[in-house]
Amino acid sequence: MTRPMIDVAARQASYIKLRDDLLEIRTRIANIEATAESPDGLISATVVGRGEISELYLDPRIFRNPDSKALAESIVDTIGDAVARAREELLEITRRFLPPGATVENTDVHSDPFLHQLEKKIEGAS
Repeated sequence: MTRPMIDVAARQASYIKLRDDLLEIRTRIANIEATAESPDGLISATVVGRGEISELYLDPRIFRNPDSKALAESIVDTIGDAVARAREELLEITRRFLPPGATVENTDVHSDPFLHQLEKKIEGAS
């Protein structure tokens, strides 16, 4: 049985391109900044990169209402909205490395782009 010929130079060039693309993605992810505001405008949350909260603004008027449970829910919801916006940005940054039809709901934007590229390499569809 004859082994298939492997074009080492082409394979290396393909891996170098993938590495360069991933380095570019890493830089773009680091530059993500998404902000959301609560419906009443009293809370603002900003997240960066992979969804880490970088800023939380609470308007002093929120302390006029003694309902701490409602305040906590509003803070959590606002942060969740900011994270969702960041995930949308992350999906757009990685979209070219994802299978067709990838959405925020059906994609782990942190690992699926890389897994999809690896699967393509394994199948020889680079």
